[in-house]
Amino acid sequence: MKKLKTTMGMLAIAISLMMVTSCKDTKKSDEHMEMNQDDTNHDGGMNMDMDHAEMQNDEMMDGDHKTSQATGIINGYIGLKNALVADNSEAAATLGKTLLEALETFDQSTIVEAQQKEVNNIIQDSKEHAEHISENSGKIDHQRGHFELLTKDINDLVAITGTDRVLYKTYCPMYNEGKGGIWLSEIKEIKNPYLGSKMLNCGKIQEEIK
Repeated sequence: MKKLKTTMGMLAIAISLMMVTSCKDTKKSDEHMEMNQDDTNHDGGMNMDMDHAEMQNDEMMDGDHKTSQATGIINGYIGLKNALVADNSEAAATLGKTLLEALETFDQSTIVEAQQKEVNNIIQDSKEHAEHISENSGKIDHQRGHFELLTKDINDLVAITGTDRVLYKTYCPMYNEGKGGIWLSEIKEIKNPYLGSKMLNCGKIQEEIK
């Protein structure tokens, strides 16, 4: 009987030790799982922050639109060119005035000092040609003659200020009794402002200006 009690006591102690060990292992396992969970959350947070930063960078890139000091002048020039393409002398006169206003309000202080004199000369010449075009509605040949000279000035100006869009420098060998003439276009398709409907598609692209 005494031996049985001793055996049962030892068995009880063994069971207690097993329960304590089991609890400790369970606690360690739970702690390990919590640590892993914290690591996962931490890494996930870093990944989310990096993804967010990349998204912001993409948005900045998308919003980084190209600009030019001469945007208003380019707009006026393109409008005038399209009026001459359409053989519309009256519209060309109106758009010549619009271009003249853009030239008069151009802020030359934005130009680096070394190029200000050159730009001033370009602007003054361009104003003279735009004025002639605006004052000669009904005389489209006269307007086209000044447009040819105006184009050379605008081409020189864009070379200094840059452009806010792709422009195509196009050449027509048939204009002015075979002497030829250039113009700047916002489209690749040939639309001749010198010959209009007579030879609308006469010309070829010489240069792409970006």
